[in-house]
Amino acid sequence: MSTEIELKLALPKTALTALRRHPLIAGAEKLGNAQTLLNTYYDTPTLTLREDKVAVRTRKQGRAWLQTVKCAAPSSGGLSARPEWEQPFIGGFDFDTIEDAPLARRLNALRDQLTPVFTTRFRRQTYRLRPTPEVEILLMVDTGTIDANERSAPICEIELELVSGEAQDLFAVACQLADNIPLLPADRSKAERGYRLFANAPETPTRAGKSPLHPQQSPLDAFRALAGDCLHQWQANALAMGDHDDPEYIHQLRIALRRLRSLIKLFAPALPPTFVDEWSATLRTAATELGGTRDVDVFLHDILAPVEPGPLMPADFLDGLRAHAQSQVDAHRGAAGDLTADPRQGQRMLALAAQLNALDGNALDAAADLSTFARLQLGALRKRARKRFAAARAPAPEDLHELRVSLKQLRYGAEFFLPLFDARTLKQHIRMLREGQDLLGYLNDVEIARNHVLNWSEAQPALSAPAHFLIGWHAPRCARVRRRILLEIEPLLWGKTPWKA
Repeated sequence: MSTEIELKLALPKTALTALRRHPLIAGAEKLGNAQTLLNTYYDTPTLTLREDKVAVRTRKQGRAWLQTVKCAAPSSGGLSARPEWEQPFIGGFDFDTIEDAPLARRLNALRDQLTPVFTTRFRRQTYRLRPTPEVEILLMVDTGTIDANERSAPICEIELELVSGEAQDLFAVACQLADNIPLLPADRSKAERGYRLFANAPETPTRAGKSPLHPQQSPLDAFRALAGDCLHQWQANALAMGDHDDPEYIHQLRIALRRLRSLIKLFAPALPPTFVDEWSATLRTAATELGGTRDVDVFLHDILAPVEPGPLMPADFLDGLRAHAQSQVDAHRGAAGDLTADPRQGQRMLALAAQLNALDGNALDAAADLSTFARLQLGALRKRARKRFAAARAPAPEDLHELRVSLKQLRYGAEFFLPLFDARTLKQHIRMLREGQDLLGYLNDVEIARNHVLNWSEAQPALSAPAHFLIGWHAPRCARVRRRILLEIEPLLWGKTPWKA
């Protein structure tokens, strides 16, 4: 058995020429000519191996045939380490050489049920990189297709496989390549993509996963696990944005960035100050770059869409405002699409993944009990929200926005630490925080929309009447929300604490 430690990176086909001209690649040893690899993945008719997170495949490489068995392993920032067994394939599966006895028995029991599920066919060019005498890395450039049930999906990716050295050496090479090439870390293997294609499962925006925490973790281990989920949400939505117009991908990407920022603030006592400062600023910049896209999407679908002209108004009264808003949406989505092809996206993701992999604990991390740490941090978030609540009693828009931000941070903190406390009580608290946050979000969205339409009507006077009608249409609901919102939030901030021991 070998343990395969690799870093997978996706890139657009248009970047392949730049990749091959990069000094790291141009000066590297090329291991033979490019080879065409034909891989067939097998499973039972009920996809038992997929459920077991095991991949069985055959590979035709030149005239040789190989059998490979891989076990799935968590991937974060594109980095994975998983056990692998490879041997010649001579017309029938042989699982007796697998050292993992339970796995060998399981595969032998299923042997007669195994049938082809999907194939991958790609050209692979392999390079040997030696950044230092102690480090050897194989860089493989794969281009081709995944095929299943007469459906096909493209492959264009890089795999960095560690031969000698440390995982951090893979990130160092990837960061060098990402200086001027739009690389994105990719957690999804070819096998995972093949199964999705086989099932004809449509791509959907990636949402936050369940908190993976347990009380025995140190604060740093907890932070690294939660940050890995946030990073996965960020990179998965960034990878998909280029192929989909659904604004929910941008929304989920921005949620990932907000969760990461909240997470760093929450765990700041256990983290190096330089890490906190660097990534608080970097993630704020990344979120700001996409903020305009989300604002105009919300305006079009949540603020303008429900509004209908009054009974004495022409049916097309709002059409000019709607057309202008759509032009803004198109412009912002185009800019967002450009960002996905900007090397800075991948640079940030890879730099964060590298630093997460290298983080060392401090004295607090070594001594702290995670549940106690969680109570202290949630208490601090609640105290901050109380201060924002007091400032919002005379509800200026900016004060209500600050209260909303503090509620969101408290909700994220409660979601992060959920497995450490009574789930039923804390879930109810999270639901109520979300409801209060949504009401405050509506007020904030209307305020942003008001500023937009007033600015647009200054430049285009024909938009003035529909702009003011839109503001007036939302005014009564805004007034009702303002009257009730603080009354609904107050018990959340001064009531019984759901994370008490």
